[in-house]
Amino acid sequence: MPGFVLLVHPRGDGDPAVRLGITVTKKIGGAVVRNRMKRRFRELARELLPVGGVAGADHVLIGRAGGVERDFQLLRIELARALKKAGGGASSVLLPGETAP
Repeated sequence: MPGFVLLVHPRGDGDPAVRLGITVTKKIGGAVVRNRMKRRFRELARELLPVGGVAGADHVLIGRAGGVERDFQLLRIELARALKKAGGGASSVLLPGETAP
């Protein structure tokens, strides 16, 4: 089970901006744990959303239990796959073991 859930909601307002929202509930842990998870999500989004995000859509990352302890590379792979599935341009994001075309 991934360390997050990704929701992608097209806005339909004609603005091509890719927006990000992050939420981590208190069920996951205290403030330190939640903030650490949000920092990890922001770094992943900074790297992957410009390339793989859906233009003109809001992207919401919802933290799940185990996401803090999860390996960062594994989270990166999971987010890249989720963006591909959502229909973004994440096909240009290389996963480990893949080669450039």
